[in-house]
Amino acid sequence: MKYPLSSLLLCLPLLAACQRTPEPAAPAQDASAAQADAAPTDAEVAGADQPSGDVPPATAPPGTLPPRLQQGGQVLARWDGYGDVRLGMTAEQVRQAWGGQLEGAPDAANGPDACYYLRPKWAVQDRSFGFMMEGGKLVRYDSENPKELAPGGGRAGMPEADITTLYAGHVDTQPHKYEQGAHVLRVTQDGQAGVLVFETDASGKVTRWRVGLPPQVDYVEGCG
Repeated sequence: MKYPLSSLLLCLPLLAACQRTPEPAAPAQDASAAQADAAPTDAEVAGADQPSGDVPPATAPPGTLPPRLQQGGQVLARWDGYGDVRLGMTAEQVRQAWGGQLEGAPDAANGPDACYYLRPKWAVQDRSFGFMMEGGKLVRYDSENPKELAPGGGRAGMPEADITTLYAGHVDTQPHKYEQGAHVLRVTQDGQAGVLVFETDASGKVTRWRVGLPPQVDYVEGCG
């Protein structure tokens, strides 16, 4: 059978279309899901560097009573001395350990073993601080500075009740030798040769404190 040329021309586009094989399109949702499965979860990322098993919590050293004032990172008031100065040192050792100028010397009339104080320049006039020497050795030091903590946390200006609470079980309270209504609070610490003594006024406020060895630490008059 013969077909007209015009009919053949019309069929050519249809034949070409029938011969094309459509390529299947990758579903977008499936690709996204595959990527999601491959990526680590937030929990996996957070735990990537964590050790397996139970991890004990970090611990801090147990709290302790503030034992002293610190200035520039250097420990000052101590049960056995002050800064680098230690009870029992000679005058020359005290000067070297102090590192600054200390004024004071034994009275020539009383001999080199007599009681006297070594004081920094700033305390010569007001006598707010000093190292007591007797028998050629450091036997105690005194302070009236309200900003400075004694060993254990006490200080000048603190109420007597706070001292007895702070050093509970270690305080021996005695009437003051000279001031009516005032007290002397004597504090001892287990394992320490040094003794801490607070003096109060009649209103019950600490006026001064000292650390030293008996019997010198109990001299109310200082060197007299």
